Amino acid sequence: MDYYNLIAICACIHLLVFMPHVYSNYVEKQAGQFFSSGHTNNWAVLVCTSRFWFNYRHVANTLSVYRSVKRLGIPDSHIVLMLADDMACNYRNPKPATVFSHKNMELNVYGDDVEVDYRGYEVTVENFLRVLTGRLPPSTPRSKRLLSDDRSNILIYLTGHGGNGFLKFQDSEEISNMELADAFEQMWQKRRYNELLFIIDTCQGASMYERFYSPNLMALASSQVGEDSLSHQPDLAIGVHLMDKYTFYLLEFLEEVHPASQANMNDLFKVCPQSQCVSTPGHRTDLFQRDPGSVLITDFFGSVRKVEITKDTINLTSSLELPMQRSGSGDLQIESLTYVDQLPVAEIIHQKPKQKDWHPPDGFILGLWTLILLVFFKTYGIKHLKHIF
Repeated sequence: MDYYNLIAICACIHLLVFMPHVYSNYVEKQAGQFFSSGHTNNWAVLVCTSRFWFNYRHVANTLSVYRSVKRLGIPDSHIVLMLADDMACNYRNPKPATVFSHKNMELNVYGDDVEVDYRGYEVTVENFLRVLTGRLPPSTPRSKRLLSDDRSNILIYLTGHGGNGFLKFQDSEEISNMELADAFEQMWQKRRYNELLFIIDTCQGASMYERFYSPNLMALASSQVGEDSLSHQPDLAIGVHLMDKYTFYLLEFLEEVHPASQANMNDLFKVCPQSQCVSTPGHRTDLFQRDPGSVLITDFFGSVRKVEITKDTINLTSSLELPMQRSGSGDLQIESLTYVDQLPVAEIIHQKPKQKDWHPPDGFILGLWTLILLVFFKTYGIKHLKHIF
């Protein structure tokens, strides 16, 4: 009996000695993951390079990403939004002041508080490169500037028409993959970013990141060289496709992400496989210093919370009453707090369209009267025509 008591005492001593060390290692590991990204602020540059009504989907692509990053915490003051055309106010839009991202027309990605920084003919290759490199005239307002620093994580999203090694701007000019790579190198040399995530949804999109050579850069594309990036969800009422496939499934993925989500970049790489996109999405991570599996989605699509440092002593005892609920046994339990459910876009996207009121097609009434007259003439002849009028 004394032998077993001795073993139990030794086990207790072992736990008392090593448990604090194990817990300390756990806390250090969690803290290390928290500070590993090294960034203190987030920025987003979202660009639609296409004009004209038939490119409606490119505006919807950009506004969908804009809506997602705002929902996850990036404010308008840290978003540079460039739209080459105003589809919401286009005279061909049957529902003015709206841009929809799917055919059920229940998610208006234009919203009520869109702040477009560059619109129409302001969306040029020159202005885009000036925004990235910070080479803007002194009179340029803050809302049109990318005021990032060496602690900024930047998301850059581009959509439009492209080819092998270039992206068109408004069907009048184009930016090459080398020009884009040099602009990112200027940003790195001028310490304008900590980490950068580049996403492009265009035909042969992977060709745009082939020439990148700057560090801390991760890139994703909707298609490989030689492949087209396909559109998605044609809408008969509007007469055009509403989105591109890759951005459609990217939006669906982002709707499942919340500010405290643990989803990482490896999950993002799986968005829209070839079975869904038809094209083959690609990504490049060799320039990125961290393991993509340790990079949270919110490191780029979310926003770092502001922290105020003070040397004053703060009493953590609060008079605020936490929500309580009584269990079946009568004991009081603290109710767990969770994030409010977001708009269930995934359910909306996959639901069946609403049944619309039936209206006779054009010419139906005229055809019906013609049929009645033909039957009348066949039965009674022309001599009874006077009884009709």
